[in-house]
Amino acid sequence: MKQDFYEILGISKNATATEIKKAYRKKAIEFHPDKNPGDAGAEEMFKKAAEAYEVLSDPDKKARYDQYGHAAFEGGGFGGGGMNMEDIFSQFGDIFGSAFGGGFGGFGGFSGGQRRMKGSNLRIRVSLTLEEIAHGVEKKVKVKRKKQAAGVTYKTCSTCNGAGQVTKITNTILGRMQTASACTSCGGSGQIIDKRPQDADAQGLKIVEETVSIKIPPGVEQGMQLKVTGKGNEAPGDGISGDLLVAIETKEHDTLKREGDNLHYDLYISISDAVLGTTKEIDTVSGQVRIKLEAGIQSGKILRLRGKGITSINGYGTGDLLVHVNVWTPKELNKEQREFFEKMQNNDNFQPKPEKSDKSFFEKVKDMFS
Repeated sequence: MKQDFYEILGISKNATATEIKKAYRKKAIEFHPDKNPGDAGAEEMFKKAAEAYEVLSDPDKKARYDQYGHAAFEGGGFGGGGMNMEDIFSQFGDIFGSAFGGGFGGFGGFSGGQRRMKGSNLRIRVSLTLEEIAHGVEKKVKVKRKKQAAGVTYKTCSTCNGAGQVTKITNTILGRMQTASACTSCGGSGQIIDKRPQDADAQGLKIVEETVSIKIPPGVEQGMQLKVTGKGNEAPGDGISGDLLVAIETKEHDTLKREGDNLHYDLYISISDAVLGTTKEIDTVSGQVRIKLEAGIQSGKILRLRGKGITSINGYGTGDLLVHVNVWTPKELNKEQREFFEKMQNNDNFQPKPEKSDKSFFEKVKDMFS
């Protein structure tokens, strides 16, 4: 079982943004690769702390994690799972300040002191039907992303000698201070263009259209975000690609309404159907099904079709479909119909006689949430 993010950072769920950042910095410095060369265990803890911080430092991701746990970031790449060292150093380097040599451009023993640039992320939206959400789906989308142009070559930046950063030592009242900043000549990549094709930009990149396959797990909700690693813009030289961030949008269904993993369906029947009983076809996320309504069914009755709802994103099974029976009262009657109901007004069989087993409205609402 995956370790709890709050436990990894040693904080409570009520920790403030400042406390979360402080806790991550403490853990990251403790397990930093420069401080623990060759220690695989420390490297793993370093990655875990970064993954925990990526989620808990983002209000939206933190809210999803608090509600769904690790399941909100699985099944296709939600959140920060599977972070590598380049991800960590490029995203959170500023947190370390001067803890390691006055800057955080270096990767210790992982990249020989050279920082690999990461391409920018791309963001798109994908709209899903209720049926696609219920069962999961694979979507193929066309994305315009920057890739290195054919024939482009790079050479080591002479300003920083490929390090991607420059170091500066200044004298202060506290003594000699060393600081590091990204090299302005190469933008921090450690490389500059040697040969640039005519169709490439100043970084040797060109925009191309590419089809990307996105596997979306069942049970996703409006506002969730899917990360497809490495499908963002490429970086110059031997840098790593950014990510494709996919925001989930849901299309409204004509007859079904979602509530968590359960679905609701309003079924309207006539008075005669309620009195005599009938069969009806209703919509589900797997197609139409036929249900039987017993004679004498009451308006407000809720029929539960188990397992006909949404597959849980937490892996806890599938929700139910709740069919709400509504007896439709006609607004206009012809002479014959009016005479019939006038005769029935004082008929004992037509007088309301609720039984103890007939639940009240509030009891039915309670049952829906139990």
